[in-house]
Amino acid sequence: GLPHPTTIVAAAIAGVDAIYVGGGAQAIGALAFGTATVPRVDKVCGPGNIFTTLAKRQVFGIVGIDGLPGPTETLVIADESADPQLVAADLLAQAEHDILACAILLTPSQAMAERVQAAVASQLEELGRAEVIVQSLERGSGIVVTETLAQSVALANQYAPEHLCLLVDQPEQYLEQIHNAGGIFLGERSFEVLGDYVAGPSHVMPTGGTARFTSPINVNDFLKLISVIGLNEEAFAQIGVAAERMANAEGLTAHAAAVSRRLGRQG
Repeated sequence: GLPHPTTIVAAAIAGVDAIYVGGGAQAIGALAFGTATVPRVDKVCGPGNIFTTLAKRQVFGIVGIDGLPGPTETLVIADESADPQLVAADLLAQAEHDILACAILLTPSQAMAERVQAAVASQLEELGRAEVIVQSLERGSGIVVTETLAQSVALANQYAPEHLCLLVDQPEQYLEQIHNAGGIFLGERSFEVLGDYVAGPSHVMPTGGTARFTSPINVNDFLKLISVIGLNEEAFAQIGVAAERMANAEGLTAHAAAVSRRLGRQG
């Protein structure tokens, strides 16, 4: 069947000129190699389940990819100023995605940890996907009590989460200390669910610690650079000798000759 009408409308607003209905690893293969109905593309972007992610890995090099986003994850840092009910709500919203999702709280407050744990248990009873949430919480989620807020920030940098939520007093003051995260959410009004739907430039973010070396999908994923080299006589005279010396140092005599002939040192 066709995608949901809201998806089609969003695509039209964004200027999408074609929609192909498909899914799974086979859809990635169709995009990478082309079929009778699906043209071959240059780059495959976007998240998916474990099968589509592994398929993207397989076709990398044949086409470009944006990354290999895996199961979604949220790490919340909360101090005593945080509302435990909101912290719990954010953790539950993350765990609701699927059983592989990760929802983690770091806090220097034992009391906050206990209040959040109680709030999670209470709110869970009201939710429709409780079975999925419970499996997610049991598999890869948890509450960690740290010695200090600074230790919480340090652990967050090591974990490099997809979503890092700062439910702390004056969250902006910690921005310069955070080096690894897909997206940083500042305070109780800037929470991860808004990022899922309406806030931020993109919600396709690096997961599994890859925020240490990659960024959320952005306009640069759809651009590429081409180097243009054009030297006049004066510029060549300034750098040609250095190129000749480097080529000779590497033992690449044909490289060196290509320079020296232009420098007038050979016939």
